[in-house]
Amino acid sequence: MDIFAIIGSFLGVGLILVGQLLEGGNPMALVQVTAALIVFGGTAGAVVLSFPQHDLINAVLALKRVYLNESSDLKELITELIKYATKARKEGVIALEKEAKNASDPIITLGLEAVADGADPKLVRDLMETKISQMEEESKGAYKVWESAGGYAPTVGIVGAVLGLIQVMENLSEPSKLGAGIAVAFVATVYGLIGANLFFIPFSTRIKLKDQKGFLAKEMMVEGILAIQAGESPALIERKLQVYILEKEAGAAAGASKEAAA
Repeated sequence: MDIFAIIGSFLGVGLILVGQLLEGGNPMALVQVTAALIVFGGTAGAVVLSFPQHDLINAVLALKRVYLNESSDLKELITELIKYATKARKEGVIALEKEAKNASDPIITLGLEAVADGADPKLVRDLMETKISQMEEESKGAYKVWESAGGYAPTVGIVGAVLGLIQVMENLSEPSKLGAGIAVAFVATVYGLIGANLFFIPFSTRIKLKDQKGFLAKEMMVEGILAIQAGESPALIERKLQVYILEKEAGAAAGASKEAAA
């Protein structure tokens, strides 16, 4: 489990409720089924209309990456690649065909099978990079869905507020009905802002950052497989991959800083 993701989710909502209590308010006043239907139903409708089925399914499945730690352990990955390099050096690349079935990642499986089949190094690289590009597109679709939900929710919340005010205006002659309309108006706005800023946009950001780290590992897999195919020694491959990781991580950190400043 990603403990910080869990803490963040509870911290945001929890402190808002604590603030409501400190101000003498009743947290149950924020529970409005009508407002929830308007805001979250309207947001869901806009998202479903905006994206194809494939992206919507990937977005839902990506939620587990928000709360679960699935990123590759780069040290373990290097150890695995070195194991394949050692076997190839001792028994030849044809021995990698059996090893491919037990590889920890489909990219490694694809690369080992291509190497075992005697494919040209350029073809091996193209095969793996094409697969990685497809995975990146799927990842982009997933976080874009949540990013868009974060954009729609506040606007739909305003729609809910307007609908509540319309109800108020229609029942000015019946004071007993004014409270419900006013509650829907304000709570709908709160739901839209909370949904966007405490859940949907953070979901998008966390999925994006975690997937960036995952693709760093996949790029390293490509370099490792090609080095194995080239017949480089396991010790040299290990040094190459360690340097490669440091360079890529530095680049990723710089890129993240630029995005945050933009």
